[in-house]
Amino acid sequence: MVNTFYDSYRILMHVYSEKSFIKQAINSEIIEPINKSTVIKIVYGVVENDIQLEYILSKLCSKRPKLPVRVLLKIAIYCIKFLNKAPYAVTDSAVELCKKLGKGGMSGFLNATLRAYIKNPNFEFPKDEKQALSIKYSYPLFAVNELVKDYGVQTASEIMGCDKDYNYLRFTNSVNGEEYLSSNNVVFETTPFVNCFSVKNFTREDGYYDGKYTFQSIGSVAICSLIEKGDNLLDCCAGPGGKTVFLAEKFNKVIASEVHQHRANLIKEYAERMNAKNITVVCEDSTIFNSEYSQVFDTILCDAPCSGFGVVKENPDIKLNREETNLFQLNKLQLSILNNVCKYLKKGGNLYYSTCSVFKQENDGIIKKFLSLNKDFTVEKISSPLEHLPTEFGLQFLPNISLGAGFYVCKMRKL
Repeated sequence: MVNTFYDSYRILMHVYSEKSFIKQAINSEIIEPINKSTVIKIVYGVVENDIQLEYILSKLCSKRPKLPVRVLLKIAIYCIKFLNKAPYAVTDSAVELCKKLGKGGMSGFLNATLRAYIKNPNFEFPKDEKQALSIKYSYPLFAVNELVKDYGVQTASEIMGCDKDYNYLRFTNSVNGEEYLSSNNVVFETTPFVNCFSVKNFTREDGYYDGKYTFQSIGSVAICSLIEKGDNLLDCCAGPGGKTVFLAEKFNKVIASEVHQHRANLIKEYAERMNAKNITVVCEDSTIFNSEYSQVFDTILCDAPCSGFGVVKENPDIKLNREETNLFQLNKLQLSILNNVCKYLKKGGNLYYSTCSVFKQENDGIIKKFLSLNKDFTVEKISSPLEHLPTEFGLQFLPNISLGAGFYVCKMRKL
């Protein structure tokens, strides 16, 4: 267990001290293969439950421990509370690792803190309802406030408490996904979408690298599925390329625009793996007007940068790093992108706006502002076979009702 804790500790120190994304932190360290699945589970679990773990430590410690000891305590308490590991075995391993890290002077404190937790593992939540929800679900308070304001306490709790793990495979049009999975003895469930399946404990194999299928969230599939076929598409803010590649099957030509070069490179790699030959990737800022694109495209997808609070299950570091001020900055950016890229659309063309957020201010709120500034656009009615909430302007997919998806989409037409 000491080695497992050590690997988890090294990764989490990147996350907490360097603000690294979890996936980047995991890839930056060499993990013993025998421990890898457990280490990843611990790392994701600690970050996902960080606010609750911090609250527990505040009750156990009169003074907040320094980061290295704090990380060790979080690992240990997570393993006891959420993984049901033997409490004293966890304590012994944490203390031993503390000494091996050269922090033997803190081993007594670590030992005493964990034993105090084992003796009394239950702590009352604050009486304030929103603060209690914040700690229970480890959501930052500003996010709790937004969810309660938008959906009420009950639905907000269901959104935050949705903890099912979903993995989806989407097959290309040239492959019968059901036959492929059946012939490979893979247990799967169908979804409301053709050639998209829910799988468990699936390990990628040759078909993935041959471009027969890819992993894609059900919310992303839902958005792509309601976009009508056309001649030429601009997919702006396109990285890492999942929607771009899917939509390349519906359009003759696709331009994928991405402001960050490393994400533009990911689109190229994605398209190459999936044998999508009709995609051109450009690295450019979608807030800056490009005269070459003026009234060129019959369809535009603006998959705008957003808070990401619809996909926190897959990316729990969102809960760790997002702040309320980020929302105001994102709202300004979202509207700026829409106001610019709408100039690239032909008359009669379709403009789709999407996010992986569940906050109304990033979704209907942006559309309302956009329509007030662009009178030549009108909202088109859309629907989806994936369960959703209809909103004033679009569709809101929620994790608790939409098979784990927390996405938004709106369709507008240029008059």
